[in-house]
Amino acid sequence: MGKTLSEKLLARAAGAGEVKAGDIIWADVDVAMMDDILGPRVEVAQGMAEIRDHVWDTNKVVIISDHYTPPATIPQAEIVKFTRDWAAAHGIKNYYEFVGPCHQIMVENGHVLPGKLVLGTDSHTCMGGALGAFASGVGSTEMLGILISGKTWLKVPETIKVTWNNKLPGGVMAKDLSLKTISVIGHSGATYKTIEYVGDTIASLPIDERLCICNMAVEMGAKTGIIPADESTLSYLRAQGVKAEMPCLRSDADAEFSASLDFDARTLEPLVACPHAVDNVQPAACCGEVIHQAYLGSCTGGRYYDLAAALKLLKGKKIAKNVRLLVSPASRSIWNQAQSSGILSALSEAGATILAPTCGVCVGVHSGLLAAGECCISASNRNFIGRMGSREARIFLGSPLTVAASAVTGRITDPRELL
Repeated sequence: MGKTLSEKLLARAAGAGEVKAGDIIWADVDVAMMDDILGPRVEVAQGMAEIRDHVWDTNKVVIISDHYTPPATIPQAEIVKFTRDWAAAHGIKNYYEFVGPCHQIMVENGHVLPGKLVLGTDSHTCMGGALGAFASGVGSTEMLGILISGKTWLKVPETIKVTWNNKLPGGVMAKDLSLKTISVIGHSGATYKTIEYVGDTIASLPIDERLCICNMAVEMGAKTGIIPADESTLSYLRAQGVKAEMPCLRSDADAEFSASLDFDARTLEPLVACPHAVDNVQPAACCGEVIHQAYLGSCTGGRYYDLAAALKLLKGKKIAKNVRLLVSPASRSIWNQAQSSGILSALSEAGATILAPTCGVCVGVHSGLLAAGECCISASNRNFIGRMGSREARIFLGSPLTVAASAVTGRITDPRELL
């Protein structure tokens, strides 16, 4: 019987000839990532002080202060300071702050490479699977063990194979593809499983769009989302100044999957996830909800490709009266690139407010919280109750094109109406 991609990746991490779904393995971790919100301050610092206050390999640990940057309150500033000081005291060579959401920083700086095992204290660490890595979120207690030993145990997950073929129609983006997949599998239908995306649709997508897809695998409960590495993967890494080899890893033709789903991209239309669940999906054209805020940003929808797509729709237009359009590029490098190319200036001329690269809006801790009774259309990844502010606010999720179109009309809008 052949092996799935995740079985091959975890066999490498375990130093085993082969593993199969359901096996419990001890794996060597290639990269361990912590952020500020679930980093050293939560169990890790105290636990290491009590057990062994020494990091197993300071070159393999990445710490990124992103949720509370720029700090909006004194407690947030104290958390960022604690994170910064702890990283320095423990000799962490890869510490970042004020540069954007952790997952984007990880892929931009070569901390996620094809074939590697990457674990982080954030559920959307699975985004790294877009580069052909086995990337997954872990809890702070598990991270404590990883930091001390460089190892952890994992159950090898079963894999759901998701195939998308044919070209995406105009006005449709990877976010719509992701929402469609989630609507079929359900918010818990892939619990502790791998979602492996394949097909000519996936192969034709730029890495920015692949990152969006794998980022949202956890919204189905998945342990990770993976796209096999290819030449586009290596080209992306080279553009970031990162050297990477191409591991010839992909699922075998006779690999055993727990389920296989096939989709035709030609039938896809712009979609939105309605409150208060990511799998509560309907066509954007059928919604029409009046909005107060539109958000273009985060590790899901703030990359250069997203900003450029939004500008394509917004250029020459103005956002609707009484609508706030917030734009937060997914990293400082994306911010600089978009500024140099004129995208940020053009978005500002359309009425957008340009924010620092941050997780603050997406997770509802600063820079654009919602009041009771307000409605937001967001390019981010979650629309849970209270996610972006008041528990009495409503959040819809859509593609960057849908966010831009909705900002212009003042209601949730199918972007094809304006393109």
